[in-house]
Amino acid sequence: MSHYIIQGGSKLKGAVTVNSTKNSTVALLCASLLNSGTTELLNFPSLEETKRIMEVLSSIGVKFSWKDKRHLIIKPPAKVNLAAINYQSAVKTRSVLMLFGPLIHQFNSFKLPKSGGCKLGLRTITPYIYAFENFGITIKSLAKYYQVKRIARAKVNREIIMYESGDTATECVLMAAALTPKEITVKYASANYQVQELCFYLQLLGVKIKGIGTTTLTVKGVKSINRHVKYHLAEDPIEAMLYLSLAATTNSGITIKGCPIDFLELELLKLEKMGFKYTILRKYLSKNGQTKLVDIKTRPSKLTALREKLYGRPYPGINIDNLPFFVPIATQALGRTLIHDWVYENRAIYFNELSRLGASLTLADPHRVYIDGPTKLVGNEIVCPPSLRPSVIIVIAMLAATGRSVLRNTYNIDRGYENLHESLKKLGAKIERLED
Repeated sequence: MSHYIIQGGSKLKGAVTVNSTKNSTVALLCASLLNSGTTELLNFPSLEETKRIMEVLSSIGVKFSWKDKRHLIIKPPAKVNLAAINYQSAVKTRSVLMLFGPLIHQFNSFKLPKSGGCKLGLRTITPYIYAFENFGITIKSLAKYYQVKRIARAKVNREIIMYESGDTATECVLMAAALTPKEITVKYASANYQVQELCFYLQLLGVKIKGIGTTTLTVKGVKSINRHVKYHLAEDPIEAMLYLSLAATTNSGITIKGCPIDFLELELLKLEKMGFKYTILRKYLSKNGQTKLVDIKTRPSKLTALREKLYGRPYPGINIDNLPFFVPIATQALGRTLIHDWVYENRAIYFNELSRLGASLTLADPHRVYIDGPTKLVGNEIVCPPSLRPSVIIVIAMLAATGRSVLRNTYNIDRGYENLHESLKKLGAKIERLED
């Protein structure tokens, strides 16, 4: 385990470039099993989460090689060896659920280790169960595994209504539809950035998809895929929001390069109405040719709490993963902010860790927290909660806090952010990463 030592209380300056995203990367790693040919992923991030999925895929026969440190070449096996699956790696990541999609095309019956990831309370697989019924597939949750079976002579439904507009559940359905040679309409689908990136990749594989960026997707799958494709992974809107939150909380002027603007517009509007000052320097496309990027210059700002509550919702609302970044911001805004994290039972409870740094938080229930500001934050020692985003907002608050802080067990941060401490150092942050 590693830990951060942070000397906070200083304004930051300089420029930082947003990295590619964990959520899109793990989806495309799983989707590469659909392709008998070679997949090349460029701008590949070095994350603990991607390493776990690669360990799982490697154990079942997938071959990986590197053209350079950010250019990964993937060659799937002729036959997947599920009996050899790396159980220990599989149970550490919820992303393993996305293997449902490609594996139903290779096996009539199989078991998949139960997934782990962030500890955020009850996270059922009900949306997956109901979605895969449309393909004649049953999924049962056993003690340590998910049991997946194909029902004989079951017909594939031409229209699928998602039980929830979940990102990974939608991605699973898209993978299942990709090798189903029928036109399938998926309604109430997630339209989030990682779903869009998966669609871009599937289009390279010859799958026809209409409605990308909307909640209704029409997919025309193919019988088989054997193509050599290259895809350049786009930048992460959640990492961009991290830096926006950092700038607002520390009252700093920094430049954030490569922000996927389509997935930040509402967050920026809310921040603007709180008094946050920024300028969009330039607009351009990511190297995937699809994702719209901007460079943002922030300025020191005097913040005021919004009268209305802040809450996440499926795209195009405030991204559920961006919502926690408003917590440290609210500690520096004049007035009371209500943040309603309705999706996860336990995540709002983890927000209360900021009170150990002097923040004034009142937990109304497991989903709602009131934050009074502005408050002076003071350094302290904290152990990371077992969840990615609540862990990262502690780093932001520690950088805003006067004095020395220690954040222990930072594995969860490494799951989703590539060398975060090094990126923060580029902005003048006094932060060191040490091994316990």
